[in-house]
Amino acid sequence: MTRQATQTATPAEITPELVAGHGLSEDEYARVLKILGREPNLTELGIFSVMWSEHCSYKSSKKYLKTLPTEAPWVICGPGENAGVIDIGDGLAAVFKMESHNHPSFIEPYQGAATGVGGILRDVFTMGARPVANLNALRFGSPDHPKTRHLVAGVVAGIGGYGNCMGIPTVGGECQFDPSYNGNILVNAMTVGLAPADRIFYSAATGVGNPVVYVGSKTGRDGIHGATMASAEFDAETDAKRPTVQVGDPFTEKLLLEACLELMASDAIVAIQDMGAAGLTCSTFEMADKGGTGIEMDLDQVPVRELGMSAYEIMLSESQERMVIVLKPGREDEARAVFGKWELDFAVVGHLTDNGRMVLKQGGEVVADLPIAPLAEASPEYDRPWEATPSPAPLPAADIDPPLADGEALLRLLACPDLCAKNWIWEQYDHMVMGDTVERPGGDAGVVRIHGSNRGLAVTSDCSPRYCYADPESGGAQAVAEAWRNLTATGARPLAITDCMNFGNPERPEIMGQFVGCIEGMGAACRALEFPVVSGNVSFYNETNGEGILPTPVIGGVGVIDDLVKRMTLAFKAQGEAILLVGKTTGHLGATTWLREIAERRDGAPPAMDLNAERGNGDFTRGLIEEGLLTACHDVASGGISVALAEMAISGGLGATVAIPEDIGIPTHGWLFAEDQGRYLLTASNPTLVMAAAQKAGVAIENIGKTGGDLLTVGDTVAISVSELTRAHGSWLPEFMAVPDEN
Repeated sequence: MTRQATQTATPAEITPELVAGHGLSEDEYARVLKILGREPNLTELGIFSVMWSEHCSYKSSKKYLKTLPTEAPWVICGPGENAGVIDIGDGLAAVFKMESHNHPSFIEPYQGAATGVGGILRDVFTMGARPVANLNALRFGSPDHPKTRHLVAGVVAGIGGYGNCMGIPTVGGECQFDPSYNGNILVNAMTVGLAPADRIFYSAATGVGNPVVYVGSKTGRDGIHGATMASAEFDAETDAKRPTVQVGDPFTEKLLLEACLELMASDAIVAIQDMGAAGLTCSTFEMADKGGTGIEMDLDQVPVRELGMSAYEIMLSESQERMVIVLKPGREDEARAVFGKWELDFAVVGHLTDNGRMVLKQGGEVVADLPIAPLAEASPEYDRPWEATPSPAPLPAADIDPPLADGEALLRLLACPDLCAKNWIWEQYDHMVMGDTVERPGGDAGVVRIHGSNRGLAVTSDCSPRYCYADPESGGAQAVAEAWRNLTATGARPLAITDCMNFGNPERPEIMGQFVGCIEGMGAACRALEFPVVSGNVSFYNETNGEGILPTPVIGGVGVIDDLVKRMTLAFKAQGEAILLVGKTTGHLGATTWLREIAERRDGAPPAMDLNAERGNGDFTRGLIEEGLLTACHDVASGGISVALAEMAISGGLGATVAIPEDIGIPTHGWLFAEDQGRYLLTASNPTLVMAAAQKAGVAIENIGKTGGDLLTVGDTVAISVSELTRAHGSWLPEFMAVPDEN
């Protein structure tokens, strides 16, 4: 069936229970009545519900998101469009964004994760960009939780199933485990695309009378109330929400991608918007609002999969692989031919008007008549009460007696769920398709070649939720700095970030305080590092039965490598090269991985952030890479120096001998496992030049050892073969996933 069967809006008495069931408070419903001057019908109530949901309106976060730095000379388009856009030179732009699909992925892991990938891909190619790289940031519950293995398997299969079919390489990401995610996992998907810098497409619908067309897949009943479901916490009835999870089709998405890019090569498009959360409702309202126009639509013209769909169902469906396009007048046949060639539905469903209203007709009757601006712009904006997280006391290494010998502790860290090798995951993704992947997953950042050139894009995602829980401001700053460091370690020039802000219930002051603190820290780091925010997403209500997740503001970073010949990797390259440590080590163990995994404690302040030192150390390191003075580079992060050295040894299949500096004033375990920020491990064949450059730049640096042999030896307490390190690092995840799933 290609046309909607005639059916008027289903009559329904608007009761307080019905209003509450649509996620609207009494105050919000009073605002609805004031805007309309009357009671809404069911379709109109549904539209208000999704447009004013937390997921679509950002009503709890707007106040603070406005404080983030979003501008730089290279920023073409900041937050507010489908994705952010930055100028990367040579007439090209990078287009990227990260989105959450947390709630659907917990309910139905395969489809939830798959449609998360599909949605973020559409956000990018809607802007006129061809996607060139995917990333994903995953958080699961404790490995011993009965659902964790099932969720890992389903999510990874969903990401791979969709991304692989699309032919887009997955080149990076992260995966962590913590009990706080037992009842609410996080699936954050990021896509980066390339487009001509002067051919970016936007969503503002302009030109009274211009046709509004629907393209892509047909509309079904899947995903109805998806946006409102994503704006509420889970409870014992979570499984009943399965019908709100959309079902994706990557093969149709691939056709849609190619059709859109083909039409974009013409000058027929005025505006374009994908149908994501809240489907046809959100896309049309946002387009009309940005363009200052109205829209009149005939829902009988919407291609549908099922008979008898009501206006309510058509407008709120979140069926996948769909777009709304405003065309120039008279270009309908041209556009229809393009989408027909790709075997996709194409229908003229309406036109732009000058009255600023959304008028929906079905069966010849008006089934909804709503003002656009109040719905889109006058959605609630809350200044929710918040409580600052109390600052924890510092935890000096000298105050903690190590329960394990240093060598044993290193092996345990390498094998722990957060730090172990994630090959089991990324080997299920096609990370080499398109032939431009230069650095596959497993390094500091993924790197893809800008096709036909010797330039590359470096991409990464990162967050340390334990820091954000201990001190949100410090943790937010660290997440930005870590992404910046990851890019720098490859030799890339960091340019901009996207974020995915995952938190619990904002109506709880302590949760809102976590969000406010993280935003403050992120903003400070972005300003200090000239690393603006160009896109992002907020996901609240990530909790179950009142138990919230750790605050998890994931940062996706993008940078440019101007000469791929000079790009850097973390692997030890040759025997006898000097190992240099950039940055100061104070022995910080509060809120560290060592503290949690070895000492079985979660207390203490997170690492202090010195953003000036962060900037100086990173710029210095990048300069060394550009001058060709280094052979390897790796930032020091979770697990400290010892884990970073082990990762370099494992990657290169080569050992090293490292001396712990004398008179460091901290215990050995503090030097080995501290997570002080702003540090890099480097190797160089001519360390004299590097040390001289550091002295000139005023950067702290130490020559701590040499590469060589088949053992990693650190001081007097660590002497482990590279093969044993490799076994410890690579065994946990495949062994965990090899256990039969009981779900």
